[in-house]
Amino acid sequence: MKAITTAEEGRWENRNMMQMIVKIVLSVAVIVAATAIAKRLPSTAGLIGVMPLTGALILVWVYLEHQGDSRIMQDFSKGALWGILPSVLFFAVAFVCFRKDLSLPVVLISSFGAWLAAAAVHQWFLK
Repeated sequence: MKAITTAEEGRWENRNMMQMIVKIVLSVAVIVAATAIAKRLPSTAGLIGVMPLTGALILVWVYLEHQGDSRIMQDFSKGALWGILPSVLFFAVAFVCFRKDLSLPVVLISSFGAWLAAAAVHQWFLK
């Protein structure tokens, strides 16, 4: 078994740092784009906010970081698939709260509370 040299460790650290920077830049770009679009087309921005782009990006990173391990990819996909339900509940609660003209803090607390409860059920079912 070959020992890893300091130079090799440095290359891996640089590679990991670059991957992290790319992840951050792409995430920020999606958020900035959605908020800019929301000024003219709020419902389109909502669609962008929940589009599979986020899931696809994460899918790519998980695949690369785990060398395509099929078990990890299956577990990730299953969790994402069933994780849609808590997310739908989050936005359903937000919609109802906004229809009642509740304040943003109340909407967020209510929506995240519903999401957390649904996420706990999600995790319990997937064990």
